[in-house]
Amino acid sequence: MNFENLLFEKKENIGFITINRPSKLNALNKKTIEELHVAFKSFNDNNKIKAIIITGSGEKAFVAGADISEFANFNIEEGTELARKGQSILFDFVQNLSTPVIAAVNGFALGGGLELAMAAHFRVASTNAKMGLPEVSLGVIPGYGGTQRLPQLVGKGKAMEMIMTAGMIGAEEAKEWGLVNYVVDQTELMPFCEKLAEKITKNSSVAISAAIKAINANYTNGVNGFSVEIEQFGVSFGTDDFKEGTSAFLEKRKPNFE
Repeated sequence: MNFENLLFEKKENIGFITINRPSKLNALNKKTIEELHVAFKSFNDNNKIKAIIITGSGEKAFVAGADISEFANFNIEEGTELARKGQSILFDFVQNLSTPVIAAVNGFALGGGLELAMAAHFRVASTNAKMGLPEVSLGVIPGYGGTQRLPQLVGKGKAMEMIMTAGMIGAEEAKEWGLVNYVVDQTELMPFCEKLAEKITKNSSVAISAAIKAINANYTNGVNGFSVEIEQFGVSFGTDDFKEGTSAFLEKRKPNFE
């Protein structure tokens, strides 16, 4: 597939998406958000792709924020629609994707960039990564899920501090707070994420998809996560992957999930 602002490739069972706007520090504009939706959907619809890694081009930035020039003159209705559409086609879409997404945070992840990383199922940062939600310094608030996902990951108090101060935190602090899972050298970032993805690809994609639904249910208003877990657990018993996984265990061999 050809994209204006993305690099899109696959390696065996892993899909790679690279936001490629280096002159803008990979800032998210309308076109990039739309292309990201298409790219994620394409990989998710491909049964051979069992994990996706999202990163930014270059060594300076994952995504340094949204392209402010596109919405500086918006009114209330336009701003509301900007957040609603963006959350629908990208940020919520990624969070609820059945294929696991790893964010390889290679540098600045600010505003919409951090919100994209938080929408991924987990995050690995390079040692030079800087993360923050600086929106209040522009007179707005995070509009792509930042006020919701950041407290889920780091707690209410830390989220309040990050959002109210509009400050940035480094990779090690982000790890201490639970915002990222690992911190590695820049040169090791993609190989490390690829190794994590390879571990994922050895397991049942059907079961992983069910686990994503159950975990996300706990963070959805009005939904009982335990009930979703019970439902998805039961559904698993009717899958070919369950038959293969249990048979492989009993026969003392490695499972072969299609």
